[in-house]
Amino acid sequence: MGEILKSLNKTVHLSLALSLLLFLFLFFGNDGFDFDRIFWSWLFRYFHVISGVMWIGLLWYFNFVQIPNMTKIPDEQKPAIGKVIAPAALFWFRWAALATIVTGLIVAYLNGYVHQAMLLGIGSGGGKNAAIGIGMWLGLIMAFNVWFVIWPNQKRALGIVEADPELKAKSAKTAMLFSRTNTLLSLPMLLSMVAAQNLY
Repeated sequence: MGEILKSLNKTVHLSLALSLLLFLFLFFGNDGFDFDRIFWSWLFRYFHVISGVMWIGLLWYFNFVQIPNMTKIPDEQKPAIGKVIAPAALFWFRWAALATIVTGLIVAYLNGYVHQAMLLGIGSGGGKNAAIGIGMWLGLIMAFNVWFVIWPNQKRALGIVEADPELKAKSAKTAMLFSRTNTLLSLPMLLSMVAAQNLY
């Protein structure tokens, strides 16, 4: 087991295998179930939650761990963060954001509320559609920030693309402010989505 846990790839593959075994146990322990709209909705919700945990987890890592502690890191050690850790984290961060949005829209479509939710429940009685719609719009705004503000600015700030020192500093500040904006929106977004599932 120790050899498996030393490798991230092996650990993830084992986690997937355990998940598949659990799925088969639930499937056969329940005398099976239909591979219908309910099944596909469940499957994409599972993918939605996985990618959302990755996305918001990394958002909170940046804002609760990396950014507040950068001033405590000696200058000679900072390149390890800027050249290795931050680019890797930003890769998973931006693709998890996209996967969260895509899977969330698929779930909304499969459950038949995508249109009503995007209209914030206007004309359909509000309630659940308004709650999930608010969460969806906040998620879309946050994903837009990731791809079209944070990532382009981080590329300049980290030296992935060429920029003069003044533009690098300005880009780092812009990326941080929009990352903080996403942190600000994350709790209301999660509240709206959980409320839609549990309060209506």
